[in-house]
Amino acid sequence: MSDAGTPIPTNFIREAVAADLKSGRYDYVRTRFPPEPNGYLHIGHAKGINIQFGIAEDFGGLCNLRFDDTNPVKEESEYVHAQKEDIRWLGYDWGDRSIMPRTILSSSTSGL
Repeated sequence: MSDAGTPIPTNFIREAVAADLKSGRYDYVRTRFPPEPNGYLHIGHAKGINIQFGIAEDFGGLCNLRFDDTNPVKEESEYVHAQKEDIRWLGYDWGDRSIMPRTILSSSTSGL
């Protein structure tokens, strides 16, 4: 139950995380959201963002923002900025845990 007395939603992922924590298999939660910086985010990304950041938040853990670099030819810093802005707009923050592709870091001086 949440503080307001409303049941906290659950699903098989949250149940597995809770079981792992309870059994001692893991003692903390760390998730990651790995967008590719080669386009803008879409509604499918929003679902992934809410799952990854939400699970970390629900269990007192952290979520890393790790930009994937599977298609370096199409990566642009414009998309990194836009994706970060969208994730913040959804109400999440990754603190200092943002991992960038080398291709973006080497081609940008804009303080990503």
